[in-house]
Amino acid sequence: MLSPKPRLLLVGLEPPEVTAITSQLDCLTVVYEHLPLSKLVDGNLYVESRLHPGTFLKVDKVIYHGIFENDFDFLTLLALWNGPCLPDAGGMMDCRLRHSGLVRALRVTKFGDIPRGMSLTSGEWHAQQPTVAKWSNWHCGENKARIQDTWTSPDEITVYEPFIEGDAVRIMLIGDKVWQIHLKGEDWLKSIHHPDAAQMLVDSDLEEDAKRLANYFHFQIVGIDYMIGIDGKKYLLEVNHIPNVTVFPFVREAFIDFAIQWVKQ
Repeated sequence: MLSPKPRLLLVGLEPPEVTAITSQLDCLTVVYEHLPLSKLVDGNLYVESRLHPGTFLKVDKVIYHGIFENDFDFLTLLALWNGPCLPDAGGMMDCRLRHSGLVRALRVTKFGDIPRGMSLTSGEWHAQQPTVAKWSNWHCGENKARIQDTWTSPDEITVYEPFIEGDAVRIMLIGDKVWQIHLKGEDWLKSIHHPDAAQMLVDSDLEEDAKRLANYFHFQIVGIDYMIGIDGKKYLLEVNHIPNVTVFPFVREAFIDFAIQWVKQ
């Protein structure tokens, strides 16, 4: 009797990327733009069928590319399953909560030399110098403020770090491919989505550091943000466990190719 085809679960990807990946694969697929109803039973991962609600299908591999408000438990389930997941589920779980993920990354990076502060509840914060406040566990460049003097923090965990004048960059890793993206913005906030954001020469020290972090978190795909100060000093800002892969065509192509080959392994 022929063995059944493996079943691939795709979560969070946009339809063009889903089509580009699945069109090159000979396997069963279940596609969700949002978090699926799922369960782990005796080490096996099951997800609810899109065609037959209430019926659960055994999943063999997962490609996950999304950030959802309440996705930490789903990532934990994937990590407990410990099956083939792209990116690594344990790494995603370790990085998903913004502040604890930063703590883990600071243990590994060579560029963690920023004196940071933290508040747990709402209250006045007295900044002694231009400071950036980052609150909540939402990523995507949101929930940040540049402050000076006195500022009232939100009623959420907030991390404070000195504002650094210089260039914001992202080291993007997909498999053995490496790019450095110069992040841009109209004000102090910099983003990969700004029309002036562009590829630039890769800094060898940042590449080495990014690869060290990727290895620590078992990531084959990751985007890591740094600041390069006007004095040339380098500082880690954040490890993006779900980095954008569609802004730049060369990154998108590499992501699709890597995902296809990963599933075929």
